[in-house]
Amino acid sequence: MLVQNCNVAADEFLMNIALEEAAKAALLRDVPVGAVVVYDGEVIGRGRNQREGLQSPIAHAEILALEAASSRLKSWRLEECTLYVTLEPCIMCVGAILQARIARLVFGCLDPKAGAVRSLYRLCEDSRLNHRLDVSYGILESECARVLAEFFSCLRERKRAVKRTERWPSPVEGA
Repeated sequence: MLVQNCNVAADEFLMNIALEEAAKAALLRDVPVGAVVVYDGEVIGRGRNQREGLQSPIAHAEILALEAASSRLKSWRLEECTLYVTLEPCIMCVGAILQARIARLVFGCLDPKAGAVRSLYRLCEDSRLNHRLDVSYGILESECARVLAEFFSCLRERKRAVKRTERWPSPVEGA
């Protein structure tokens, strides 16, 4: 079920916490995606992308936030929880979200390359699956998109700088 607006002020407040997690990932040169799990108005799980730091293909922000929340509640069932994430979740993360029985998903910006909620797939709406959840998106969309755009712009610039310093001097430059 798609729900556009529940409590916009609360959603924006909690998405800002997810953005703080994304900023931590960026500082460690990982893709800046952040996530928080909320239960009864309290943040019980936080996560940020750590694929580079942990050298793990599954160290996505959503997975780590879900694991932290499950640990806190001592249950894999997160039926009364809401997950806030800065970027539309991928197939793997949506699978974990569905398995955890999350009640509501709120995400910031769409992911046209890997999004499995609205962009490429609509797994949260798939009637063949045994769990569906409420979805809200576009919360602080421009802020979430800007963090990613800035990160990838800096990454491309670093790669160009490395190429410039690694090249051989031309004969004109006195090689």
